[in-house]
Amino acid sequence: MDKVVRMSSEKGVVIFSKSSCCLSYAVQVLFQDLGVHPTIHEIDKDPECREIEKALMRLGCSTPVPAIFVGGKLIGSTNEVMSLHLSGSLVPLVKPFQANLC
Repeated sequence: MDKVVRMSSEKGVVIFSKSSCCLSYAVQVLFQDLGVHPTIHEIDKDPECREIEKALMRLGCSTPVPAIFVGGKLIGSTNEVMSLHLSGSLVPLVKPFQANLC
């Protein structure tokens, strides 16, 4: 679990994903459209994939991927991110991590 906590805190927005997960891709595109460049960890390419999945579930993820962290805090999966976006709460949450678009 230490590895997941460390990885989720490395950058402002971190997505744990699998290379074949279309929901992970959709969330990644959403963040990019908001001017945020998330760090993507494709856990199916990590030799410790099973341990990472278990750690994500212990941290409170309903499904192992996608698991989205903002500022080191677990936001949740696709449903939670989309709910935040539709309610207008996602942009203020990621504002500190938006790239300068000058």
